[in-house]
Amino acid sequence: MLNTTLFSNYIKHILNAKSRHGTHSPFVYRLVDEVIYDFSAKEAYADLENLRKQLLKDERVITVTDLGAGSHINNQKQKAVKSIAKNALKPKKLAQLLYRLAKEFNPKQILELGTCLGLTSAYFAKALPQAKVVTMEGCPQTAQIAQENWQKLGINNVEVIVGNFDETLAPFIAQQQNLDFVFIDGNHRKEATLNYFNLCLPKVHEHSVLVFDDIYWSKGMQQAWEQIKAHPQVSVSIDLFWIGLVFFRKGQARQDFKIRF
Repeated sequence: MLNTTLFSNYIKHILNAKSRHGTHSPFVYRLVDEVIYDFSAKEAYADLENLRKQLLKDERVITVTDLGAGSHINNQKQKAVKSIAKNALKPKKLAQLLYRLAKEFNPKQILELGTCLGLTSAYFAKALPQAKVVTMEGCPQTAQIAQENWQKLGINNVEVIVGNFDETLAPFIAQQQNLDFVFIDGNHRKEATLNYFNLCLPKVHEHSVLVFDDIYWSKGMQQAWEQIKAHPQVSVSIDLFWIGLVFFRKGQARQDFKIRF
């Protein structure tokens, strides 16, 4: 079913967004020019996209536990892996952007909320084999598939934490000295997204990057995004429609950017 609100917001975004030539921040201009708009092939992409092709043909049926925005109608449901791959995996263009962002900012650790079948986690792990990727997933069976996929790719720098984010995130963050790079792709409710953001804030630093998925998914997610980018600790936000990035750079003029992607 066509999400008319999402489509309408996308048209508005395209009309209002700029390319790198419309940015007056050297930091953002270089990021857009050299990272966001770098569409050249990378050696790691081939194996990762071959995994996607395999998942799109995987007819195994698993029980999906959905603890996010759809849980009131789809708490536990039998689904084929290929259906999950078709509907829930990040598109190639976006997954490869996340790979480039991770490589650019070179964090020691990446935290991901929302493992799904593990493809995005694999992109992060391949981008930075020396870094630790910690990914959280509410569904045990999708987490199991994800672990199988990492084994296929020879990835050994990913740890998955299974459970409700409301129970697993705060204790994990409390044990961390810093949060370098966080990708929030789970739940998709306004209150939950703002809660995850607020939990992260005490551990962010000048070079931290927080990435929010599906910022136009619903009116609630739009409201959450507006509140996040307006937070006084946020110095720069970049709205790519599909995802939003926030930075905490000291001495950086407070600016919000909408960029075509």
